[in-house]
Amino acid sequence: MKLFSTILLSSALTLSTFASEADSVLNAPINKTASCKLIRASGNAEYPPYLWHSDKSVYLHGAIAMLLKELAQEINTEIELVYSGPWGRVQEDVAAGRIDMIAGAFFTLPRTHYMDYVYPDMMRTKTAVWVNTKNPFPFTQWKDLKNYRGVTVINNSFGQEFDEYAKKQLTIEEVGSLDQGLRMLSANRVDYLIYEENPGKAYAQKLNIRNLQAMPLEITRQSLYLTMSKQSACNSSELRAKISKALKKFTQEKRAEFLIARAHTLWSDKQQDP
Repeated sequence: MKLFSTILLSSALTLSTFASEADSVLNAPINKTASCKLIRASGNAEYPPYLWHSDKSVYLHGAIAMLLKELAQEINTEIELVYSGPWGRVQEDVAAGRIDMIAGAFFTLPRTHYMDYVYPDMMRTKTAVWVNTKNPFPFTQWKDLKNYRGVTVINNSFGQEFDEYAKKQLTIEEVGSLDQGLRMLSANRVDYLIYEENPGKAYAQKLNIRNLQAMPLEITRQSLYLTMSKQSACNSSELRAKISKALKKFTQEKRAEFLIARAHTLWSDKQQDP
């Protein structure tokens, strides 16, 4: 009984320490000086191989994390990429200025009200229609989805045009996580899932779900951007220009393609760990 109590106490202390670390990063005073020494960034933590979160760390990992590490060196400014909760909360944090930067966001007009996009794009991704292999259906254009029930993850965007079409024309349920959406499709509770191809494959691998496939024709092929909160004291035209210059260099060197491939390997290896 004494040993059991000790284990419980140790677990509680570990969780308390993790929560304290996360709060200290997110709730640190906003930099009010003219010089920005630290950029606090976050992103979609359910987004491998681009980004993912380990329970043992307050930080995020993946291809975007690798790119931000190299970006920090290019602009000579520290970038701290932290887990700040679900994707919806990340967007709330950047709108409020608790987070300076979102690392990986699609472009939508509503988001321009609370954050500035930095150009060019950082990476590109393909959004797919996922179906159960036992119940596929013909898909050659968006309207082919009208007679079916879909699912996607809440607060996700797949481009302004498709978002508006889906809202008016399609029946798509929103759920709290990609895990949930994949399980619903695997169990035939919905007819299709809208989500990016690479993250969908990564999470299906994690969950050992093998009865799903991405349709050959993508919904959209989109750019992932770095964005700066309009409430952030780090958001200046000078800093955005430095980031833009570095991103152009990375694009010419095809840096993103190399990092995505590397992150794919790391994610696969992570799934093999006991």
